[in-house]
Amino acid sequence: MPVHRSGLTRIPALATAAAVLLAVLSLPHAAGAAESAPSAPTVPPRGSAHMGMGVVAHDGRGGVPTARATQTEGVDVSSHQGNVAWPTLWKSGVRWAYAKATEGTYYSNPYHAQQYNGSYDVGMIRGAYHFATPDTASGAAQADYFVSRGGAWSADGRTLPGVLDIEWNPYGDACYGKSQSAMVSWIRAFLDQYRARTGRNAVIYTATSWWKQCTGNYAGFAATTPLWIARYASTVGELPAGWGTYTMWQYTSTGPTVGDHDRFNGTVDRVRTFALG
Repeated sequence: MPVHRSGLTRIPALATAAAVLLAVLSLPHAAGAAESAPSAPTVPPRGSAHMGMGVVAHDGRGGVPTARATQTEGVDVSSHQGNVAWPTLWKSGVRWAYAKATEGTYYSNPYHAQQYNGSYDVGMIRGAYHFATPDTASGAAQADYFVSRGGAWSADGRTLPGVLDIEWNPYGDACYGKSQSAMVSWIRAFLDQYRARTGRNAVIYTATSWWKQCTGNYAGFAATTPLWIARYASTVGELPAGWGTYTMWQYTSTGPTVGDHDRFNGTVDRVRTFALG
């Protein structure tokens, strides 16, 4: 019988078409799978941490508080702000400021001199803060590093005591891999060494939710340690255990000129008294 060659070529052609069709049908599923795959979390570079870095993500944000005559406006800055327009802030009513000095035992703020001295030069009462990384070095070692690199205190009436910024870890585990009791011991070591080096009690900056999670809501520092509470809302809300009141309150990260704005719980005369110790 004669062989029809057209029939022989049709079979592979159909197979090829089927394979192409299957490949096309599979494309939307593959694309969807790629789009839905979670991206790896971005870890910021060491040294880039600053006050309140995790407050919005972990503690939320509410309304802005109403200004009160018995509270004094302040700001806190870090390398993120670079050279700060201090005259502008002074004209807006800001009367005190804190500048980040150090982090861990590996980082010093390159803008610290302009921020720390610039705020002083326009008439503000100023101080320095240390961003704690309890997983990198002991509390005592970090206190020494801080004091030696901009965190010291002097009784000139214009220098505020140093601040221990202890909050969510931007580089990993929220509590830096420490148990609640180990975290309390780390904080105590920092505070004790700071007092030994300067003669002043350092301030603790923290958020109530972090304090509960990572210290078990420890109340033992409240008798001697001033509190700087972080909460972006219309009120400070619940304070950490032991503290019946706060000394300072970071109430927003979206303020004018620089983002982080604060209130001192008292008049500017009280800020000067606090600076004197």
